[in-house]
Amino acid sequence: MSKLVIVESISKAKVIKGFLGDGYEVMASIGHVRDLPASKLSVDVHNDFAPKYEVVKGKEKLVSELKSAVKKSDGVLLATDPDREGEAISWHLATLLNLDLNEKNRVTFNEITRPGIEKGMSAPRKVDIDMVNAQQARRILDRLVGYKLSPFVSQKIRKGLSAGRVQSVAVRLIVDKENEINSFVPEEYWSLDARFTSPSRRIFSAAFAGDETGKVKLVSEEQTKGYMARLDGAVYTVGSVKKGTRKKSPAPPFTTSTMQQEASRRLNFQSQRTMKIAQELYEGVNIKDHGSMGLITYMRTDSLRISDQAREQGCDYIRSTYGEKFLPEKPRYFKQRAGIQDGHEAVRPTNPALIPAMVKDSLTVEQYKLYNLIWLRFMASLMADCVQNTVKAEIKAQKPGDDKYCIFNATGYEVKFEGFTALYEETNENEEEKDGKLPELKPDETLKLKELVPGQHFTQAPPRYTEASLIKALEENGVGRPSTYATIITTIIKREYVKRSAKQLVPTELGFATTKLLGERFPKIVNVKFTAQMETSLDEIEEGKENYISVLHDFYGDFEKTLDKAKAEMQGVKIELEEDKTDIPCDKCGAMMVIKIGRYGKFLACPNYPACKNAKPLIQETGATCPKCGAKLVEKRSRKGHAFFGCEAWPKCDFATWDKPTEEKCPNCGRSLFKQRGGMIACLAEGCGYSKKASKKKAKDDE
Repeated sequence: MSKLVIVESISKAKVIKGFLGDGYEVMASIGHVRDLPASKLSVDVHNDFAPKYEVVKGKEKLVSELKSAVKKSDGVLLATDPDREGEAISWHLATLLNLDLNEKNRVTFNEITRPGIEKGMSAPRKVDIDMVNAQQARRILDRLVGYKLSPFVSQKIRKGLSAGRVQSVAVRLIVDKENEINSFVPEEYWSLDARFTSPSRRIFSAAFAGDETGKVKLVSEEQTKGYMARLDGAVYTVGSVKKGTRKKSPAPPFTTSTMQQEASRRLNFQSQRTMKIAQELYEGVNIKDHGSMGLITYMRTDSLRISDQAREQGCDYIRSTYGEKFLPEKPRYFKQRAGIQDGHEAVRPTNPALIPAMVKDSLTVEQYKLYNLIWLRFMASLMADCVQNTVKAEIKAQKPGDDKYCIFNATGYEVKFEGFTALYEETNENEEEKDGKLPELKPDETLKLKELVPGQHFTQAPPRYTEASLIKALEENGVGRPSTYATIITTIIKREYVKRSAKQLVPTELGFATTKLLGERFPKIVNVKFTAQMETSLDEIEEGKENYISVLHDFYGDFEKTLDKAKAEMQGVKIELEEDKTDIPCDKCGAMMVIKIGRYGKFLACPNYPACKNAKPLIQETGATCPKCGAKLVEKRSRKGHAFFGCEAWPKCDFATWDKPTEEKCPNCGRSLFKQRGGMIACLAEGCGYSKKASKKKAKDDE
């Protein structure tokens, strides 16, 4: 007889089995084993919102195998992920497998390492019903909104639409940002820079700051030219020179949110991709000379806390590699943001001594990039401040015998002590570092003017959201939680409320229309503060301070009344979208066809339906040609909705491929080239065989 340990993933099961050894059997639930079936509401709104769970379709055999393993075991331990979702999976498993919920059969692992497993196994506890109820409340809330609101939105805007509780708020933020950009009125302003040659023959720049009356803001070309005329024949003299030092502190170790933001900015990873790779690093990788182990701690967290042991290990590495002076005099502790759950440590390497170079050959390229980023960020957070020497020089421009004068300011710095910047510095997509090193300047020195450089500028509209900045906004507004950010963004793009333009998130006409409809009829659904308060209520359910059924009643009573009112007042109303119309005439009646969405994706249909029932596939041209017959190559959809590329002349020509066509032509045969997995560009024409490695820029653009 052996004890049975049930985890969520197969890869994690293998790693944990290696640590536990004989006496333990480790099996995987492969995610949820029980859930609300998608085919119906599955929530009894008249009976305290009782959920009607069923075994997930396709997992009946797995559940049967788990039941058999339980009968043969000498006890069961539920070791799913250490968060609400994991707690709920453990509860579902316990219910299905007839385990005693009063028994201490729940263990959690913050890291998949031998010490992490031993620590978790030594502290079994009961399944936390409050955590389970918090997850149930979220699941039921989302199901109620989705199943009750989606048919209404579909009826009023477009068939097949769905509405989400948290996703709708994310779209609202993006729509509001776009409206802010569209209504922005730029204001003109000017700059006036002077380029000088110092007595030491160094060239540097200074910016116009004002005149004898004080600070002056340049707002027009006329004003700027007026000052340039005043400066004609002026003598430039160094006035005050202020020297000082400033300290720059490192950023804290990663939370889920900051990890996704930095991976987006620095690695160009989308949030979903970041979380997938982080999950792999957490669950375990086979490292040469070390065996299978998790390389990072649990990646769904909002905490900046790290263990004393990890701090000590990191400091040992810094001390031995850089020296004692690269450590702060006192250990640095970061202030936590208000309202966090603080259930786990920050995202950090499980063993700081495993530097990225040591594990590189055992990881995929993406795993290495993310591990390297996490390791650098953690190590830098432990290091001493960067110290910079700063200087600010005031330069007076005055004509001999004239009482009037102008002031220019020159600022600069140089690094006195690298500190943490020797290893890592956080990126900031909106920050520009303009200061540089100034030459040695002394008061009363005369400078030689090289040139005056006027510049016209206009204030800029606020930038659109990127994935990184949207995640930051969601976190700051308390919308969603660490485990949901990636799903939120993926969902709103998949549902076509938002599209990517380069790295920016742009609302579609559908996004505008849906947000407007929900804002007018269901103001709480797209209200940022209300959604944040609901997240707080879920936290309070987890803490045992709120009853989850009461929270559901409070929400649903108002929601149901609002929905009934909207249905009554919008009887027969249909919102038309311009983006659904095309300039393609119907073959049968001549009307311009519209885009509809069916079971297998978008298609063209006649707007005069049912009088005219003409419909045909929506062909999306790629600009490439078929390597088999030379006809146009078009994008198509498989029965499961996956994009592939096929010949327009089908069925006469049967060419089809998953490889994405490019704009490049084959230098051998002149046919279109295709991007393949592994970063290769290849010609698919029979007998050609040309291929090359994709350039780094091209690969990055494709991401």
